[in-house]
Amino acid sequence: MGQQILNAIFIGSIYALFAVGYTLVFGVLDILNLAHSAVFMLGAAVTYSLVVNYEQSFWVACIGGILASALMGLVIEHVCLRPLRRRHAPPIAALISPIGLALVIVAAVEQGKPGSLAGWLWKDGANSVAFPPGAIPNPTWHVGDITLEASKVAIIPIAIALMLLLGYVIRYTQVGRGLRAVAENARAARLMGLDVDRMISLTLVISSALGGLAGILFGVALSDISPYIGRDAVEVRGLAIIVLGGMGSVAGAVLGGYLLAMIELLAFVAAGSSARNGIAFAALFLMLVLRPQGLFGTRLRERI
Repeated sequence: MGQQILNAIFIGSIYALFAVGYTLVFGVLDILNLAHSAVFMLGAAVTYSLVVNYEQSFWVACIGGILASALMGLVIEHVCLRPLRRRHAPPIAALISPIGLALVIVAAVEQGKPGSLAGWLWKDGANSVAFPPGAIPNPTWHVGDITLEASKVAIIPIAIALMLLLGYVIRYTQVGRGLRAVAENARAARLMGLDVDRMISLTLVISSALGGLAGILFGVALSDISPYIGRDAVEVRGLAIIVLGGMGSVAGAVLGGYLLAMIELLAFVAAGSSARNGIAFAALFLMLVLRPQGLFGTRLRERI
């Protein structure tokens, strides 16, 4: 049981990091970036490709994966969102547009075979792959019945440190004040001299960089990288987490990520993997019905 709890903490850290990116965009733009799961996958795919196909060190590849994800955030803003804002398109358009981009990204990676347009990135088609042995330093320790792998243990402090850093930036820096001003009232922020488009671009870059890093950590922890990891592993879970914690709340997303991981653990222990896979849907449904503002939404939403 101790090993299962530890694994839940590993996965909860990844869930939380992914959901923080989701909720950051929602808090500023009041829309859901449904291309975020594709960015999650892209970070892992680029990192894997740089390690395996281009023989880069894992650390260099990680930087490349995060930068590619951050760049995709700019693409989402400039291609999917900004043109719609300038045309005063209805909110549903900004919801659907990123979905189309996500489908394009997944399809491009899925068809990434030698000789294809995306072959420079992915040469395994739709196959699930893992980082090769030795690519990541991974000493192992045994404490009683618990096995600790360095690559997994490192996920916890990395995720927590980044989430704390983001919280500090949002609360105590000039950039954070600008983000909060845009989130509160974009028109008033523009009248006060803030470059609203720049702040929104920065939001998408930060969000996508966090999402890409979460994808890399997922690939390291679960040894599973494919074009579908965003859709199958975190897309619905990310929505469940931000609803569970409170829409637009970074602190709520962090708490919701760990809470969902623990709920999944209990479901797995009680009823097996089939129940675990459906728990995110159940949590999303129940929270929307019983408390739409989330567990921490009323108190934390105002303070982000």
